[in-house]
Amino acid sequence: MWLIFALLSSIFAALTSILAKIGINGVNSNLATAIRTAVVLIMSWGMVFLTNAQKGIVEITTKSWIFLVLSGVATGASWLCYYKALQMGEVSKVVPIDKLSVVITLILAFVFLHEQFTPKSIIGCAFIGVGTLLMVM
Repeated sequence: MWLIFALLSSIFAALTSILAKIGINGVNSNLATAIRTAVVLIMSWGMVFLTNAQKGIVEITTKSWIFLVLSGVATGASWLCYYKALQMGEVSKVVPIDKLSVVITLILAFVFLHEQFTPKSIIGCAFIGVGTLLMVM
């Protein structure tokens, strides 16, 4: 089931880039990010209440709160930078560079989460890096 959600995520992420590039025309990138974030906030809390998950909020540990808040800060920073880059650059160049996050994530997972690199993941990272360079040149 995770594969279906991952594929749907990639489709929606692609739509996000195209829709954002069209929508950001003539709009301050920070304002556009705030509008997008408000929509995401409403959708997220809607799903929480729809699935009756709000009861679990009292069970969240302090450690989880800290890391979820930090993750939110990182997401906000990412979105602000992404929208500014989209406003200034071509979507066909911004998106591949943004997707270098795959390579960076694998490196951070190795360093901080002690996940193992496999020959397959190293080769994949190299291909993503080279592919990104080819696409933006």
